[in-house]
Amino acid sequence: MSEHAWAQDTAAQDTASTVGQPGDSEIPDQPAPTGVTEPTNEEIVVTGIRRSLRESVNIKRNGQGVVDAISAEDIGKFPDTNLAESLQRITGVSIDRSNGEGSTVTVRGFGPEFNLVVVNGRQIPTAFLGGGDAPPSTRSFDFANLAAEGIAAVEVYKTGRATVPSGGIGSTINIRTPRPLDRPGLRGSVAVKGVLDSSQNGKNDITPEVSGIISSTFGNDDQFGVLISGVYARRKASTNVANVGYRDGYLGSENNWGSLAQPGDPRFGNIINRPGPNDVYEVPQNASYDLNDIDRERINGQLVLQWRPTENLTGTIDYLYARNEVENRNSNVGIWFNHNDTSSEWTDGPVAGPVFYTERFRADENKDLSYSGGLTASRTLTKVLGGNLTWAPFDNATVTLDAHHSSAEAKPTNRFGSSMSFGTAVFGVANQTIRFDDEGLPIISYNMHEGIDALDAANIRTTGNAFRNAYFKDRIDQVQLRANVEDVGGFVDSLDFGLSYTNNKIRSAFGTLQNDTWSGSTTPEQVPDDFFTLEPLPSRFEGVSGSGDIIPSFYTFDVPTLVDFLDDLNGICGGDGNCLADFTTDRRVTEKVLAPFVQANSRFDLFARPANLIAGLRYEYTRVDSAALVPVPIGTAQVSDNEFSVLFGTERTFTSFKGDYRNLLPSVDFDIEALKNVKLRASYSHTITRAPYDALQGGQTIDPLFRIGGGFGSQGNPGLIPFKSKNIDLSAEWYYGRESYLSVGFFNKNVSNFISSTRVDLSSSTPGSLVTGLTNPAFGPRADAARAALGDTASGIALRDYILRTFPETSRVTGSTVVGGVTYLTGQIFGTPEDAPLNFQISTPINSDETAKLRGWEFAVQHNFWDTGFGAILNYTIVNGDVTYDNTQPASVAQFALTGLSDSANAVLFYDKNGLQARVAYNWRDKFLAGTGPNPFYVEAYGQVDGSASYEFRRGLTAFVEGINLTGSSRRGHRRSDRNVFFASPGFARYSAGLRVAF
Repeated sequence: MSEHAWAQDTAAQDTASTVGQPGDSEIPDQPAPTGVTEPTNEEIVVTGIRRSLRESVNIKRNGQGVVDAISAEDIGKFPDTNLAESLQRITGVSIDRSNGEGSTVTVRGFGPEFNLVVVNGRQIPTAFLGGGDAPPSTRSFDFANLAAEGIAAVEVYKTGRATVPSGGIGSTINIRTPRPLDRPGLRGSVAVKGVLDSSQNGKNDITPEVSGIISSTFGNDDQFGVLISGVYARRKASTNVANVGYRDGYLGSENNWGSLAQPGDPRFGNIINRPGPNDVYEVPQNASYDLNDIDRERINGQLVLQWRPTENLTGTIDYLYARNEVENRNSNVGIWFNHNDTSSEWTDGPVAGPVFYTERFRADENKDLSYSGGLTASRTLTKVLGGNLTWAPFDNATVTLDAHHSSAEAKPTNRFGSSMSFGTAVFGVANQTIRFDDEGLPIISYNMHEGIDALDAANIRTTGNAFRNAYFKDRIDQVQLRANVEDVGGFVDSLDFGLSYTNNKIRSAFGTLQNDTWSGSTTPEQVPDDFFTLEPLPSRFEGVSGSGDIIPSFYTFDVPTLVDFLDDLNGICGGDGNCLADFTTDRRVTEKVLAPFVQANSRFDLFARPANLIAGLRYEYTRVDSAALVPVPIGTAQVSDNEFSVLFGTERTFTSFKGDYRNLLPSVDFDIEALKNVKLRASYSHTITRAPYDALQGGQTIDPLFRIGGGFGSQGNPGLIPFKSKNIDLSAEWYYGRESYLSVGFFNKNVSNFISSTRVDLSSSTPGSLVTGLTNPAFGPRADAARAALGDTASGIALRDYILRTFPETSRVTGSTVVGGVTYLTGQIFGTPEDAPLNFQISTPINSDETAKLRGWEFAVQHNFWDTGFGAILNYTIVNGDVTYDNTQPASVAQFALTGLSDSANAVLFYDKNGLQARVAYNWRDKFLAGTGPNPFYVEAYGQVDGSASYEFRRGLTAFVEGINLTGSSRRGHRRSDRNVFFASPGFARYSAGLRVAF
């Protein structure tokens, strides 16, 4: 079997291609049919669901190694409106959702960063911004950026191949876009639909989606081809989440700040069923109910120009444009715990979970109930400009030159930056409680001190705020030269060889403007009451157990309006409304990869049965150059009882690092048609996944906030070598019909070079370090004087008041607050040389000695029920790994575990006959470990039902309806114990209806 391009083995017997286009068929000389012609007396054109399934079956059957695919039902008509939603139908593929729709994929238990996504065989950049300070620097691809209407097929390569770009241990996913010369003539479609997302908070806006594609060939023998496509889609939705944060997992014998009281402590009697000395438990730190209103606008466009002056020469120029703009407005009500006067109840160990956790506060503690808001707004822009030239100088030889320049850029779209948070609060909480059940929502409740009404807007004052400005850009220049020679002679039937060069440049920059006035920046009288709106809560969490018991209502506000008000009043943004923070950290990574490869392909008979053997070798040399500009700390300040800030000046220092590595990646694929229509396969390969960008980025950064015990920071490591997997795949497939098959597969992966983290102590007393001279204002002569004057039992606010009044030259007063009739000053207490040295723990990634074995089974059946029009698709994947997280170990014990491992299943029932198409799909994923580190977190099992139906009234005119998450399935996650819920979110259905005209 030859390969004119890396994905050429995706050939389908019923589809045609142009020789040498990335992702094309290996059968270049077939004319492109408008449908599939059966061997009968008249032409029968198969379209719709059956056509898509038939082409997918052919890709799987004719491919070497383990390949699965989903094909478009027709030009401009992909089976699902979201590529990730379609991919989850494939055996072994699960998805993660963002903002209520499919975003990233997990294949055979390996998460998004372990799967390489390419478009037409080209490595494309990816970029997006999160809600934190630094942008997430993962290699994972966000499928929400690409509309499904402009896609011809998506192929999932689960086994390695020398001709396939490296980077995916889980899989390499090739997104194929249509080419005009693939299907000569004039073709196209236009679709218009309205979308109603029932998750919207208090609204039922219907948003538009419009898509169109036209492809035409002209000239003598269709020498020229032009394809243009465009998609506009807007979606309004809401994602409401109950969130709980936790302290580290403690052993029952530990006595740390935040841990439960030990025997002899007066608070010990308030604990019911206290965890034993060897039990592990996690104490709630904070909790909130968050309402997120999302407005997403996506624009995609493609232009493809092709010219085939002779039968043996084809040139292609193509351009892909994708813009995805998302705005998220957050409103939340929340509580924080100080872990002083507490009561709690716990389940039995060895992993004890909370039943409830309560804390009480004195009036002079001035404890707050938080009403906060946030705004996250960013635009991701992806551009891919490519050229492809395929030349067949001889009958048995083909040469392909492919090059592209691509970029993906993510940046904020408003004057506040990429994300911001703004705090307001009502002070005077008497007690607060979180109750936990086996399932459903965590239940937050509170009581205020006498005379204070949390639902009276006149009691609200503004507190702290943060404006985060982030930027991320990924630029890729890639050149690939490939050659294929047929009829080589001897045992080798054909030979593929070539060279690939990739230059990948990444820039990640961020900065934060933060005002740590959490004890209050205004008085209640200064803030107009009409800024606030009372918002109901239980109805926003409808469908989740416990929603009727949560806080009944809270106050929301328009974030920009309140920011402008406070900027005019206190100048939080300088008084000019410009809250865009300067970049204080700017990181650059350049990754260059040179990869020659060779692959031999043999076809022969074994035991009188046709067989294929492909053996290849790919060599890769990778060089990484990493540099960063980082801020230099100049001091410290205490801003509240247990909140401290590192102060940065305008100076920045430049640091750079280098690294390189080499990889030799062999691969062998064998298949034999043991019986008629029965294929047996065996594959062995080595595959790699490179380290995430944030792990490679140079530059030592210090976290802006630290605790009383010290600070933290981080530093990248460009010398990290890739994750490496040695893979074995075995499968048996029975193709008993044109659209029907039964398959079973086994896979085994031995993975090494996992990335772990080590912490290096950096002392501020060490000369020449980045943190030299930083001190801790909580320990020193001023703090000692305050305790001597007021006593060891004095409250934190009283101690700070004493220092602010007594040592004004080393502090700054920012306001005051009245507690129990006493006025206390609030503000910042700056660190001085006489205070105790401040120590930092710097985290840096390293390759660990840990290895992991992952194995599993894949079962699939696709069946058409004769000529009834009905059919079904069923698949089930079992995934197991030998490295799991031990929940009974405390956070102080470092652990390594594989994330993302879970069983998954799909069941699809469809009907396609007489112009009527209908499909109902159920997708299920079992519980999986979503994150590790000192404390694990799990996402619980989730199942979702989707449906669609369409009817072709007349040739080319089709009306359709679609429904996503029809049963409103909810999602939930927990930590060590299933009582330690860390998020719970209701699910809502999304409906759409429209018309499509095809020609």
